[in-house]
Amino acid sequence: MGSLRLTQEPGNMGAGAHGWGCLVDVIVLIGRILFVAIFLASGVAHLTQTRDMEGYVVSKGLRQAALLIQLSGVQMLVGGLMVLLGVWMDLGFLILAAFLIPAAVLFHAFWNVDDAELANVERAHFMKNVALVGACLALFALVAHVGSDLGLTITGPLFELD
Repeated sequence: MGSLRLTQEPGNMGAGAHGWGCLVDVIVLIGRILFVAIFLASGVAHLTQTRDMEGYVVSKGLRQAALLIQLSGVQMLVGGLMVLLGVWMDLGFLILAAFLIPAAVLFHAFWNVDDAELANVERAHFMKNVALVGACLALFALVAHVGSDLGLTITGPLFELD
């Protein structure tokens, strides 16, 4: 019976090392599902509840609120589905990061909030977005480095990092 190891032995770096390749693929798939759930749910909400969100976007000083909400909804859905389905996942992670960065700065600018309680809420949302950007960048690099060795995907990565 195989044993789960936290480190690889030199020269034994393949996905199937120690017979755990399939398990790793399943764990990564579960992680992908859990990771994109927030983006898929938010993307659907942006497209189906655009009117309800317009006031908030306008309150942040942005024009063409409905268009921005719908574009960000499409961005979350496309990036989320790419990661979920394993279609150019690396690009999907970059698309999600490209959504999160302006969302953090434009919508969760806690440094501009006078009310201490509201500033804390905005800081938490800002930091959540920053953490998700970090995860997107790390996963982008990992997927682009591992390449087609990652299982349970439809395509390999678009980019290649060595």
